Amino acid sequence: MRILVACEESQRVTIELRKLGHSAYSCDLVPCSGGFPEWHIQGDVLPLLNGYCTFSTMDRKAHILYGKWDMIIAFPPCTYLTIAGTRHFSPKCNPPERIANREKLRESAADFFLKFANADCEKIAIENPVGYMSKHYKKPTQIIEPYFFAESVEDSENYVTKRTCLWLKGLPLLKPTSQLPRPAPYGKYVAKCGKVKGICWAMKVSGKSQAERAKLRSKTFMGVAKAMANQWAGKG
Repeated sequence: MRILVACEESQRVTIELRKLGHSAYSCDLVPCSGGFPEWHIQGDVLPLLNGYCTFSTMDRKAHILYGKWDMIIAFPPCTYLTIAGTRHFSPKCNPPERIANREKLRESAADFFLKFANADCEKIAIENPVGYMSKHYKKPTQIIEPYFFAESVEDSENYVTKRTCLWLKGLPLLKPTSQLPRPAPYGKYVAKCGKVKGICWAMKVSGKSQAERAKLRSKTFMGVAKAMANQWAGKG
C-alpha cells in the first residue's frame, strides 16, 4: 500500500510499515530523526493529502503518486489542542490579550487537524491527546494507552500511561496486545488546588529545553507504532 504518515519526524510508524513491504513515507516540516531520509518528505503535508502529487524525499529523489494514498496516518501538533493546556485559557492565569492570541492559535491548529479528517482517502487515522478536538470535532473513535501494547511490566518504554485519542475512518479499532495492569504513578505531588496527584510519564520526560522535551513527548511509542502497522497494514 501507499501510505502517508503525516507530522512524523521520528519515522517510528513509517519504519514498521516499511518492514511489512509498504511504500510508506513520513512527512514533517523538520528533518527526520529515524535514520531513513529516503523515506522522509521535509515540507508542508497539505498539498499531498489528496494524492495525485509529486514530492521529493530528503535524499533529493523525486516521486510521483498516481492516484490517492491507500492510507493516511496523521499526528497533527497538539500544543494548542491538548487538555494539558487548558490553564492557558483561564482569566485567572492569563491576561485577556494572551488568551485571545491563544484562542487564534488553537483554531488554526484545529483547522489543520480537520484537513486530515476531510482528506480524500478511504483509510485515515488521526492521533491526538485528550483535548479540544473531542468537542470541537467529535468524540474519538477510540482511546488507547501505551501500556496496552507493552511486552511486560519491565518494558519501561511502553509500560506507561498516556491517554491517546484515535479518530478512525475505514480502519478497525486497535486491539491491545497485552493484558497488563495499569502502571502505578511514578510518584505524587500536591497541585496548586491542593489535590494530591500522580506524577505521569510526560512529567518525567527530561530534556535540555522545553522544545526538546516536547519533541521527545511527541514520539509515538514503539508498541503503538508496531500495533498500527501490523493491525492496519498487516498481511493477515
